Amino acid sequence: MLPLPQLLADLVRLPSVNPMGRTDLPADILYESRVGAYLEQRLRDLGCEVRRQPVQPGRDNLMAVYDPPSPPPFTVVFECHQDTVPVDAMTVDPFGAVVEGGKLYGRGACDVKAGAAVMLTAFARLVRERPIGSARVILAYTVDEEHTFLGAQELVKQGLQADYAIVAEPTLLNIVSAHKGVVRWLVETTGRACHSSRPEQGVNAIYRMGRLLAGLAAYAEQVRTRPPDPALGPRTLSVGRIIGGVSPNTVPDSCRVDVDRRLLPGETSEPAAADLESFLRDTPGVDFPFTLTQTHAPCPPLSPAASGELVARLGAVIDTVTGRHEVHAVPYGTDASTIAGAGIPAVVFGPGDIAQAHTKDEWIDLAQLAPAAEILYRFASGR
Repeated sequence: MLPLPQLLADLVRLPSVNPMGRTDLPADILYESRVGAYLEQRLRDLGCEVRRQPVQPGRDNLMAVYDPPSPPPFTVVFECHQDTVPVDAMTVDPFGAVVEGGKLYGRGACDVKAGAAVMLTAFARLVRERPIGSARVILAYTVDEEHTFLGAQELVKQGLQADYAIVAEPTLLNIVSAHKGVVRWLVETTGRACHSSRPEQGVNAIYRMGRLLAGLAAYAEQVRTRPPDPALGPRTLSVGRIIGGVSPNTVPDSCRVDVDRRLLPGETSEPAAADLESFLRDTPGVDFPFTLTQTHAPCPPLSPAASGELVARLGAVIDTVTGRHEVHAVPYGTDASTIAGAGIPAVVFGPGDIAQAHTKDEWIDLAQLAPAAEILYRFASGR
């Protein structure tokens, strides 16, 4: 197996951009196939059987299993996604994997190709050394975490079974035991197109959306002031994109906005959608039809309720390597909640700082790689 920094550099140099619904990105950087092929070859070089799990055309989850030489005390899933966000406005070469000052720069360096390299390294060491008393490990590399979570959903749909799951994300080698969920909606207004020289003959869908936007802003403030979760804080809502019209001289007949709603444990997407729709219909000036459509299956919240034993076990291992750790909650979503929803206690753990994820100069501190791999190895090996 290659040294960890080299593995990470190889992965960063292989584009795996999730278009996230966009159609304006170059085809030669899109999707996970290059990273998937690289990871598959590294696993086959270890003598592992690799199973591809088709999710969408050209987008496959990868799975490999380490079976220990003695009856395992437990089975653990090491899960990591293969995709990254787009590279717009980056100030470093997104696929250069340049190392400077102990940091490796590039898209995915932090989120989450460092986690991919660390999990592969720990898994490879188990395969090579086969320690007595080690756990059974399912290594899963999934697709589409950055947009619609299809990879993790397919993983559990196919009957994933394990006692624990550790999901790779940048946590500074701490444990994330809870996070918010996310559901996204498309809100659309319609109108009647006409020439802009006689706008009175049409119905402007953007003007209608303006009234809805005022309602969305008011609703965002209302949900923010509802009782918060003690660890996760308040519910939130944000409008992230607006699309409408075809030209300046045409009254637009449609307008759409993308809405992001963060859920707390105990909330589900259907009541949240009904609550928002009811609020908007009661908004002053909204006397026209509109639609509220969920754009994909939601990422549910991650509750810490079922992961106490896993948190204690992993935390004890972290302490043997780094001397200390923290357990905390985060506002973003991960694949851990989908896996936990299948009845597998799950936490989030990995090298890197979420503050560097998705940034214009994304980077990771290379000093975190080796301790992260050692922690995962010790957790699975029982050492």
